[in-house]
Amino acid sequence: MKKHTFLRLTLAAAALWLSTGTFTTAQAQPGTGGPTPGTPATPDPTAVPIDGGVSLLVAAGVGLGLRRLRRKRTA
Repeated sequence: MKKHTFLRLTLAAAALWLSTGTFTTAQAQPGTGGPTPGTPATPDPTAVPIDGGVSLLVAAGVGLGLRRLRRKRTA
């Protein structure tokens, strides 16, 4: 019986926690009014930002490559 009570309390707490986000209203900041007719939508449509995620993927690839090379040499 204790297990069912704990499960019910856990589910009730999770439902309460999840439902609080749906009932709150977002506090929006005042906007700028949008773009003006003279400004381009994007400065360069082919520009792609390279952030930390890409550099981590490259570092992981280099690490895997070095690991495979080391294992190949010793085997």
